[in-house]
Amino acid sequence: MAELKRNMIELVKEVKEGELVTEKYLTPLFVPLEVTYEALDLMTELNEMGDDISKERKFREKAEIFIADKLYNGQFTKEELRKGLHGPESGDEIANQILFAARGFQTQATKKYLAKKR
Repeated sequence: MAELKRNMIELVKEVKEGELVTEKYLTPLFVPLEVTYEALDLMTELNEMGDDISKERKFREKAEIFIADKLYNGQFTKEELRKGLHGPESGDEIANQILFAARGFQTQATKKYLAKKR
């Protein structure tokens, strides 16, 4: 089998003397198709939500569980995900993680990180 795509997420573990202490996590080597189907369902829900802010929190909570438990196989908890994402950028990061699972999209940061690991 050809080299399989992986994704990365970087979470803040603590803020120490004005500096961020982070940890990077990679998706497992193999992401089952059933995880992709769940990501597609989340993408549909996100698109249908549109600008309805009242639905956003419930969506994010569902997405956090998906990312922590399904996509990253419990390498971190949904609580660690919540505490480790920068609030103003969290929506984009959550969407990017779902987009990876659904369509294989990797951010430039992920591509750069994986290239260094090789």
